[in-house]
Amino acid sequence: MSDEDDILFEITPQVLLRAYACGIFPMAQTADDPGVFWVEPDMRGVLPLNEFHIPKSLKKVMRNTSMRVFMDRNFKAVIESCSETTGSRKETWINPRIKDLYCQLHEMGFANSVEVYNGAELVGGLYGVRLGNAFFGESMFSRQSNASKIALVHLVAQMKKSGFMLLDTQFTTAHLERFGVVEISKTEYQLLLEEALVGESQFDLSGYQESDGGVMSDSCLQSFNQIS
Repeated sequence: MSDEDDILFEITPQVLLRAYACGIFPMAQTADDPGVFWVEPDMRGVLPLNEFHIPKSLKKVMRNTSMRVFMDRNFKAVIESCSETTGSRKETWINPRIKDLYCQLHEMGFANSVEVYNGAELVGGLYGVRLGNAFFGESMFSRQSNASKIALVHLVAQMKKSGFMLLDTQFTTAHLERFGVVEISKTEYQLLLEEALVGESQFDLSGYQESDGGVMSDSCLQSFNQIS
């Protein structure tokens, strides 16, 4: 989409939701680029929930860590953290316009965050869009070893528990492939998406809210084994 098209076609939260329902999502060239363009990959990354794999080394970490996990405790802090550059990530596609749009989606109840805390410090997490029985993972970050991986395990456990059908990772990476992410064609993805948009799932936030004090990862592993 050109800059002119972007100006003429205002992107609103409602437009975003319609785009996701069609298998399209937005990105920016860089954090400093005010424009947004639409992406529809020919090959799509998805994580089959029933084939989700937790590496043994991560299970060991989760059984022994004191980190706690919350959902939707501070969505804005998560998307801000995902937009930061790091030593291994020199550029980011999350610009201020995208941050504002997804914060609006969160306020409307269509975007969620999974947050990992070490004490009072936010050390990792992820965010994405919830629509129907699908969750579209947008980005994740980690300031402490394994923190984003722990967030992913908690997300999948909650999705399985709550009856979700599709976890869209958009693209595949070596990091995600360790958990079972596969790449499928646009045609295959559209069929999965169409099925997942029938009905609606809601996250069960029991234990994950501020008043509950968060969830320890060892208890998440136990619940994950019960629903697997």
